[in-house]
Amino acid sequence: MGRRRTLFGALAPLIAAAMVSGCESPEFYRPGEGGADEPVVGLGGAAPYVRPTTAGPKAADPPGAVPVAPAGGRVYAATGPGMIAPSARDMPARLYVADGHGIEVIDPRTMRPVGRFGAGAVASQVVPSWDMRKLWIADTVHDALVPVGARSGGRGRPVRVADPAGLYFTPDGRTALVAAGRPRRIEVRDPRTMRPRAAVPLPCAAADGDFTLDGASLVMSCTAAGALVRLDVAGRRVAGTVRLPAGARPGDLRLSPDGGTFLVADAARGGIWAVDAQTFAARGFVRTAPGARGLAISRDARRLFVSGGGTLAAVDFRTRRVTARWPLPGGGNTVPGGVSSDGRALWLADPGGLVYAVSTRTGRVLRHARVKGRPAGLCVHPQPGRFALGGTGLYR
Repeated sequence: MGRRRTLFGALAPLIAAAMVSGCESPEFYRPGEGGADEPVVGLGGAAPYVRPTTAGPKAADPPGAVPVAPAGGRVYAATGPGMIAPSARDMPARLYVADGHGIEVIDPRTMRPVGRFGAGAVASQVVPSWDMRKLWIADTVHDALVPVGARSGGRGRPVRVADPAGLYFTPDGRTALVAAGRPRRIEVRDPRTMRPRAAVPLPCAAADGDFTLDGASLVMSCTAAGALVRLDVAGRRVAGTVRLPAGARPGDLRLSPDGGTFLVADAARGGIWAVDAQTFAARGFVRTAPGARGLAISRDARRLFVSGGGTLAAVDFRTRRVTARWPLPGGGNTVPGGVSSDGRALWLADPGGLVYAVSTRTGRVLRHARVKGRPAGLCVHPQPGRFALGGTGLYR
């Protein structure tokens, strides 16, 4: 009898969840199993779909909550295979290609165009909103951010922003940060309306970025200056800068899974810099291939993919060693769009007009399509994660 009570106690939360959610109960899979676009809860992992909390380290989190910086430094604990957030779970998988004149929408399964929006906007980048319900088109020609419904494709009213080089959202979803190239600054804005709140001058022109483990700082790269800059989000000030060795041209960057290091692509030196997230000092360099520009993280958070210069390299996070190098079609400066929901494919765009997926296991081209114009940005949507931090493929 005691054994039956113990079993019932263990199953009670699951039964209650099924009753609240409706007639159908959620499906559970072990990590790596299940369909690519099915809702998945990895057994033994953190609950991926609960509201993040912003309480300080001394405050007690409510039962079942996942803090903004997951315990144990598991930065990408909620971005595993199939972990699509409820707000985007019923959205069909799509590729959004910024071709310089608008957004071409492609079905990744058939590789056929299924729509086009943003006409009149010279798109250079497509960024999902924090809750993934809409997309923002960065129009650097007309100095505007254009909202587009992720489901309807309906275009909203453009918001004037001077030279929007990058768009990011704080982990709590309360603030949007726009990297402006003219003048060099970070504009603090409302994440829903994009109304301005404040502006922080920068010592250099920044574009690519990622957040620290606690979400308190946004670290960005200044390509022309060969430097990185750290923005104190709450204090609305520049908290530090680090200049990389002479000749460096830092580009895309990603926080390591343990939250201790930023990996920064360097196209000039052909590799990635390791920068300590606390001391903000360069701690090493890994040579991958000439022209290293774009970065993406595997669904199991064990490898970092580095693309550019006609090569895709896979770097092991633990050993910091290159485990594979694969040639890419076209040989150009590819633009990464993100890893598929099931983790099996990495989507890339070539400025020559080619969009394609390569196997994350073998590097073999799985699917491809020709598009009009010259792709300057690619967004795979939706992707696993509780929320989007902006940029390209930044999720937590």
